[in-house]
Amino acid sequence: MSAKLGRTLCVALTGLNGRLVDVEAHISSQLPNFSVTGLPDKACGQAPDRVRSAAATSGFPLPPQRITVNLSPASIPKQGTGFDIAIALAVLAAAGVVEARRISRVVHLGELGLDGRVRGVRGVLPAVLAAVRAGVTHVVVPPENVAEAQLVDGVTVHCAPTLATLVHWYAVRGGVDPLPVAGPVDEELEEAHRHGDLADVLGQPEARLAVELAAVGGHHLLMNGPPGVGKTMLAERLVTILPPLSREQALQTHAIRSLTGDEIRASELDLTPPFVAPHHSASMASITGGGSGVVLPGAISRAHCGVLFLDEAGEFKTSVLQQLRQPLESGEVTIARAKQLVRYPARFQLVLATNPCPCGRAWGKGIDCVCSAVELRSYQAKLSGPLIDRVDIQVVVPPVSRAAFGDEEGETSAVVLERVLQARGAQQERWARQGWVINARVPGHALRRPPWRLSGHATAPIDRALDLGQLTLRGYDRTVRLAWSAADLAGRTSPTAEDVGLAFTLRSQGRAAA
Repeated sequence: MSAKLGRTLCVALTGLNGRLVDVEAHISSQLPNFSVTGLPDKACGQAPDRVRSAAATSGFPLPPQRITVNLSPASIPKQGTGFDIAIALAVLAAAGVVEARRISRVVHLGELGLDGRVRGVRGVLPAVLAAVRAGVTHVVVPPENVAEAQLVDGVTVHCAPTLATLVHWYAVRGGVDPLPVAGPVDEELEEAHRHGDLADVLGQPEARLAVELAAVGGHHLLMNGPPGVGKTMLAERLVTILPPLSREQALQTHAIRSLTGDEIRASELDLTPPFVAPHHSASMASITGGGSGVVLPGAISRAHCGVLFLDEAGEFKTSVLQQLRQPLESGEVTIARAKQLVRYPARFQLVLATNPCPCGRAWGKGIDCVCSAVELRSYQAKLSGPLIDRVDIQVVVPPVSRAAFGDEEGETSAVVLERVLQARGAQQERWARQGWVINARVPGHALRRPPWRLSGHATAPIDRALDLGQLTLRGYDRTVRLAWSAADLAGRTSPTAEDVGLAFTLRSQGRAAA
């Protein structure tokens, strides 16, 4: 390699997918200039100013010559400040300050401060995953990103606090120092009980059953009831009875957190399913993903493999609620931009909580309700038929009477989780050959054919409802899926008429109340 040419590696991200990028620097004897080519965005294109200042303050001023940096392949967009240290090292290698051979097969990620410090960046975890898939075995990351980088197997993680430290490691003269390996980050994971316990819920036996069935089969859930009856408490505790994530699922959820800038403090995967509860004033971009420049994941992707809870669902913008329909079916969200198409995973479990009316008093006879008929219709129309039709469980959560104060404490989340795990095991055994994981994802046509088609006696109530137009075909299939979950929870090998009746009741109750 020429003394005037330096080369190292970085990673360009499009969504969660990364592509290895060759960072090439060339120095020529022409008028002083520093340019970056290869489709850099504005932040990446400003790297020359940061690199020149950081190199000077670190004691390695760049030569007053023409410096050209190319980010290859040049056809894919390069976004963000994570290319800074790769650009700096490639230029210093071209200038003969560091040994070009030693940096050529190492991925460098991080932003440079003007004082030479290496600062943390978003997306380090998916970038390291992409590097490992490309065969890279060594990565250098900022101190703030060490924990997330160490979540990836098959790669050695090195921590670089400053540019001067990097130059010392790679120096041509006396450059025998090995690249130090970053030590493990010992920060403890958050406590599992941060979402409370089901035992905290007072009364509400039917709503508790609905939450348990939602956990068993991965079903979406709507709770309708007046304020203060425990809808939010029940939704938050759903996470405590969901099975832990697999390693692959946890890596995906952590990668999404990395992209959004959430700090990952421990070098150990958190297997707790995510719980995301956006405010009802949230914009469409914050829910589905987007933004100017870098396309970031929204709430539905942050809830991937976990729970998306929309409290006060009737207060959300109609356009935002309608955007949920496609991800609920496909398990991913597609965001189109002029220069790129970004896909993020969005396989979440939707939980909706709503009041019967804007004032919340239209309960029972509704004599205390102060809402007009127009307000009531407008409020209830927010949850459109096509959206609600995709929600398997729709229950009423009534006010708690004073008589419930003397009741024994309900079952704990740990006890309920044991039942959920047993029911999930039955599902996995039944659907393993077909590649399905939970009842909620079994195709409807499969449940209408042998060997899983239910008897006419068992499906008689929903057959009549389908004939009368009370159920759509989608609703019919979702009721059957819920019946399978009820059977799994009861330890039966196939749903009975009782299971189908329970599923039909749980599906239609909340809508009737609305």
